[in-house]
Amino acid sequence: QVQLVESGGGLVQAGGSLRLSCAASGSIVSINVMGWYRQAPGRQRELVASITRGGGTDYADSVKGRFTISRDNAKNTVYLQMNSLQPEDTAVYYCNADLKRTGSFWYQEYWGQGTQVTVSS
Repeated sequence: QVQLVESGGGLVQAGGSLRLSCAASGSIVSINVMGWYRQAPGRQRELVASITRGGGTDYADSVKGRFTISRDNAKNTVYLQMNSLQPEDTAVYYCNADLKRTGSFWYQEYWGQGTQVTVSS
């Protein structure tokens, strides 16, 4: 079994910061891309940021310059540092990983359970 467990969400005032963490555990051989998505009420889930195993990053335009994604390959963990948070950042944030399990030939996509981020004005 593979699990992605997020932590670090919460309530913060506009202009504040939060740091999300997501640890992947289980029978994992290799993790390719890891990322963070978010879904606000009534809206589709959207990519916030992603990072390759080698450290290449990609960001949604709305978070560029405010959010930073990083990862620790030895710990199978991805982080999202969120600064200058705004009310429009309020959403459930989901961790995503493209990984290969022990005994599998293929990479598969896994999701965390989500963590709520609420930014008050």
